[in-house]
Amino acid sequence: MAVFKIVLFGDEILREKAKPVTKITPNIHKLLDNLKDTMYHARGVGLAAPQIGVSKRVIVVDTGEGLIELINPEIVEARGEDTDTEGCLSLPNVVGEVTRAAEVRVKGMDRYGNAVEHHARGYQARALQHEIDHLDGILFIDRAVRIRRINPGS
Repeated sequence: MAVFKIVLFGDEILREKAKPVTKITPNIHKLLDNLKDTMYHARGVGLAAPQIGVSKRVIVVDTGEGLIELINPEIVEARGEDTDTEGCLSLPNVVGEVTRAAEVRVKGMDRYGNAVEHHARGYQARALQHEIDHLDGILFIDRAVRIRRINPGS
């Protein structure tokens, strides 16, 4: 498909609540493909539609356990607590310590409109929460403590 420019911090779309997908169309399939291609090209582990300038509740995540595509995702259960370092493709060279649920159950739809549910722990749970936050206009820096700049490649 296509690799899109990632929207950077300061763009208003990153602070807006994304619109729910009401109908699965070929454009939604194309959006999922573009998100996947852009995420992999940027060497990220997740990407939300607002990060490529599209106000839709659509995310992709791949923490090494395979690609997860979710339309209208929502966290229906969260357990435990885990604090770790996070970064974001929309905030290059910035990281912070973020406390999130250690385990989540997320429901949504797949690219065909089928209801799906994902149980995730650890890094995958963190990535899903991070991307779902993007759909609500929340950035990791809103939840982080000890935010710091890093040098690229370090």
